Amino acid sequence: MSKFFTSSIGQKFFMSITGLFLMLFLVVHLTINSLLLFGDGELFNRAANFMSSNPVMKIIEPILGIGFIVHILYAAFITLKNQMARPQGYKVANKSKASWASKNMFILGGLVLVFLVIHLANFFWKVKFGTVAAITIDGRELHDVYGLVAGLFKGWWWYNVIYIVGATFLFLHLTHSFWSAFQTIGWDNNKWIGRLKVIAYIYATIVAGGFAFIPLYFLIKYVV
Repeated sequence: MSKFFTSSIGQKFFMSITGLFLMLFLVVHLTINSLLLFGDGELFNRAANFMSSNPVMKIIEPILGIGFIVHILYAAFITLKNQMARPQGYKVANKSKASWASKNMFILGGLVLVFLVIHLANFFWKVKFGTVAAITIDGRELHDVYGLVAGLFKGWWWYNVIYIVGATFLFLHLTHSFWSAFQTIGWDNNKWIGRLKVIAYIYATIVAGGFAFIPLYFLIKYVV
């Protein structure tokens, strides 16, 4: 088993599994964030506080963090190993068959990582370890996560732009990583690859478009 995870196939397989897990998390995360668009923030605060205090999430959070770290490390390792194995690069014929996103996954992944660090520093870290204002809902004192998130989007136009650009990088990353992950675990026949590429664009459009729409909403309604 240890040889499998150190082999090229095993590394790609493990990277695909962690990637699929993270893509599922993105759907959940977008669902919660979409509540920012409704009401005065009560729904979002309820959901955000439930997710942060739920016992199940306390178990999932470290698993999620490990998943991100492993996915990033495996991606970097595989990319560097491939570059060392092919110092002359791909042939022109192969380049023409690959999409721009597939040829620049390492760069896109790095840009998404930068965006993720900004997100964690401004939201997750402050909620977990910083001082967030309290709000009372139904007699319970909760973190005013809506005030934190909406305050940044309302107060700084360039912050909205950063998130929209980050969502664009995420879109490009997902258009390739989605179908590539399924290909690695065995769905690699011509019929399914074609279908998965279509689904990948639909998934990437919904997820990345959803993340981009939220700051765009605040930018148009409160800043412009």
